[in-house]
Amino acid sequence: MNAFSETVVGQLRIVHCFRSPVGGIFRHVRDLTDAQVAAGHSVGIVCDSTTGGDFEERLFDAIRPQLALGIERTPMQRHIGPGDLVSAWRTYRIIKELQPDVIHGHGAKGGTYARLFGSLLRVSRSRVARLYSPHGGSLHYDENTLTGKVFFALERSMARFTDCLMFVSDYERRAYRRKVGEPPIPNILVYNGLRAAEFEPVPDRSDAADLLYIGMMRDLKGPDIFIEAFARAEAALNRRLSAVMVGDGEHLPRYRAQVETMGLADRVRFRPPMPARAAFELARLVVVPSRAEAMPYIVLETLAAGKPLIASAVGGIPEIFGIDSPALVEPSPEAVGEKMSFALSDLPAYRQMMPKAATLRARFGADVMAAEIEKAYFAALAK
Repeated sequence: MNAFSETVVGQLRIVHCFRSPVGGIFRHVRDLTDAQVAAGHSVGIVCDSTTGGDFEERLFDAIRPQLALGIERTPMQRHIGPGDLVSAWRTYRIIKELQPDVIHGHGAKGGTYARLFGSLLRVSRSRVARLYSPHGGSLHYDENTLTGKVFFALERSMARFTDCLMFVSDYERRAYRRKVGEPPIPNILVYNGLRAAEFEPVPDRSDAADLLYIGMMRDLKGPDIFIEAFARAEAALNRRLSAVMVGDGEHLPRYRAQVETMGLADRVRFRPPMPARAAFELARLVVVPSRAEAMPYIVLETLAAGKPLIASAVGGIPEIFGIDSPALVEPSPEAVGEKMSFALSDLPAYRQMMPKAATLRARFGADVMAAEIEKAYFAALAK
């Protein structure tokens, strides 16, 4: 029996490589590692050591005991620069030491590292499967800008080093085709998935606020839209509202200043990052005002928990709701504010407009996601 046959009939050594251990990518990787460890595979994580805080450290501590290949963290730059060479060499040595059968890269930087280093490992080893999940990543760039042209040219050149592309939404796949080109390699659509326990309803606390924002504090996710829309909803309803904003990020001081300047500090509270289901207890209506997304977990988590939701009609979000859902809105203060006042005027009726949990579970279960990705791993190895 050759080494390849032994790998296929036994467990795989799987390394997930990504830059920033925050947000949806980190959540996706944690769910995958849970399922892959349960299936008998040896799994490890390689990611940046300079991002994330105490909340992310607690998440790492929770999964570390089950990862046979461990968690390796090393500095990784967000943007391309001179420091990339040192960072790349250090990351390559870590991955080489782990001797993976599968390298699964997530996001632009993780995808680049996974495919390049997997190709280098093939010089000395016969089989290393190289898989890439963009998760939005560089696909958010405008193809008409110089930056976009550079990134999409790099994506086209990287296709030759990729065994399979994995898209988390049809929107993401269409964006890739439009901006990069038709993939000349196998590619599949695998939706993000939630664990069974996440489909249990989360009740409101007795002192729950009217509105909740939860996510990264950066302009792409729309915290500024949320704050201005909040003020517009108050004016439309002619009453004081309350809101909680949960999260952290480089632009957090700016949003705090925006709240102060608009005279909303007594009604809009900021909280540090916390588990989504803990945050859901804090408010009656969740708002996701993102300017761009791929397939955000927070939308799935909110609906699975039985919470009513307003969400931007961007990225793969309409694939969750259906394009005609009244929950969808353009990511502007005017549109989001109008939708806030509409939903809060009769929240029980608005809640009935949300997708049903049983329907969501059939499409977005973690077991469905993990099974499809495992099939892709074995297909890439067989190739």
